[in-house]
Amino acid sequence: MRIRLVTTTALAAGALTALSAVPAQAAEYDSALKIRGIQYDAPGSDSNRCSGGNTKDEYLTIKNYSRSTTVNLKGYVVKDATGNKFTFTASHSLQPGDYVKLRGGNGSDSDANNVVYRDNCNFMWNNDKDTIYVYKPSGSRADVHSYTQSGSDPDRNGYISYHG
Repeated sequence: MRIRLVTTTALAAGALTALSAVPAQAAEYDSALKIRGIQYDAPGSDSNRCSGGNTKDEYLTIKNYSRSTTVNLKGYVVKDATGNKFTFTASHSLQPGDYVKLRGGNGSDSDANNVVYRDNCNFMWNNDKDTIYVYKPSGSRADVHSYTQSGSDPDRNGYISYHG
């Protein structure tokens, strides 16, 4: 009886050690739509003028990672940590594997060019750190990522990739 108890205790301790050696994984949301990458710092000096500014060079790429489902962006919401937000008010369908770039500034939305403009000349993303939230039309979270310039962007080019 004593040998079994010692063996069982040793096996349990070994299992706990093995479990604690596995790194914690980030929460993964049940959504086909995810953040592919962000150009959080537009190249050059920041200028949020509607004419001649560079807010259009700041963008968020959102991709449909589904293998078989088309996703309509209408009703999806993109927010940052301070509450700046953009709501996709028009239908914009993403086929499986397709993506859209949500750009700052003004322009013509285009399914053919995979672009939607925020129609706002202010920068949405902070250059030092921020958090990006994507919400489904139902209000549930589709994806979220935080970044810091020093920790997430080792080459300091203002672009960070997520989900490949």
